[in-house]
Amino acid sequence: MHPKDLKIEDFTYELPDENIAYKPVEPRDSSKLLIYKNHKISDDIYRNLKQHLPQDAVLVFNDTRVIKSRIKFQRQTGAIIEIFCLEPNEEFVDYAVHFQKTEKDQWRCLVGNIAKWKEPFLEKTISVQNQEVLLTAKLIDRLPDSNVVEFSWTPKEISVGEIIENAGLTPLPPYIKREAKKEDESTYQTVYSSHEGSVAAPTAGLHFSQEMLQGFKEKHIPTLFTTLHVGAGTFKPVSSEKMADHVMHNEWMDISIDFLKQLESQLNKTIISVGTTSTRTLESIYWMGNKICNNPDISIEELCITQWEPYEDITLHSSESAVSTLIQWMKERHMQHLIIETGIIIAPSYKFKIIKGLITNFHQPKSTLLLLVAALVGKNWKDIYTYALQNNFRFLSYGDGSLLMR
Repeated sequence: MHPKDLKIEDFTYELPDENIAYKPVEPRDSSKLLIYKNHKISDDIYRNLKQHLPQDAVLVFNDTRVIKSRIKFQRQTGAIIEIFCLEPNEEFVDYAVHFQKTEKDQWRCLVGNIAKWKEPFLEKTISVQNQEVLLTAKLIDRLPDSNVVEFSWTPKEISVGEIIENAGLTPLPPYIKREAKKEDESTYQTVYSSHEGSVAAPTAGLHFSQEMLQGFKEKHIPTLFTTLHVGAGTFKPVSSEKMADHVMHNEWMDISIDFLKQLESQLNKTIISVGTTSTRTLESIYWMGNKICNNPDISIEELCITQWEPYEDITLHSSESAVSTLIQWMKERHMQHLIIETGIIIAPSYKFKIIKGLITNFHQPKSTLLLLVAALVGKNWKDIYTYALQNNFRFLSYGDGSLLMR
């Protein structure tokens, strides 16, 4: 069956409120871990993960860093306008460069209480490195799914990265109905996060501690790091009856040629992605390389992976050929990094090209993340989720997780 014909009603389950995690466990590596291998289910805790990995395991992490993308302004009437920054209002976003911008910046945003935004602009005073800064927000445009807001500030020499860090709040998932606390700044961030740009955490990585990473090193388990900036679309429920009518959200990847070379050297091993975002990145790498194999003169604009592309009738090449061809394509263009969007949707009938296992949290009913899990483990996703519910696993972003082998 083509995933376009899938009915989202077949990917739902009852999620009691008591199974939803509204705060993390401490320490983070004490989270419960469900293990699904050889069609058998067992459980342990994350701290013992390395004992359950195959001998030739390779772990691939998403090292994106969550930005404080929720900025609140108060009108003179007392009404609160919350601006949720989704992504810079540009066609091409190199976040490392973008966060160095000064003076003003435009973002695509969700605006809470927008009906009460009557003024030409909103203002608030913040402190940046003990310096008083006047921050202004102006509504520029209303788009079908977001709004364009221009921020400006004085003194002008301060960077947009500093503005967001000092003006914003940690963007907790929408189902967590509480204000972000100081401790969320660290608990809603992986210990290996390094590249700013996400408005939601790659939550599978929240369970990993520095001690676990050191343990992988001592056991000679390779750990690779790449970047996909998680967008708010990760929380977007599927509202259409059939998947054909669902528009998958795009997310930005920043793939270095050094990472691709590391990946190329490990393709004969058991590659396990830590999180659905790492999975989207790895599988998109294959499809981009495969496109180049079929069309060596392809442009970077044509290289983006669209939602249904992996399900088209096209010539397929090996993962080794796809990755090595992508490396060569980047070399010929003197590119150290490939910064590009992916819109790939991974759903049942998808044939995985890179990964053989997945470490991930327990996802919302009727979500594209649950579809990805079902693509990996088939109909057994129901048994896995039933086991988790019956054994008091904690669900969603701050919840427990699983090791799922294909």
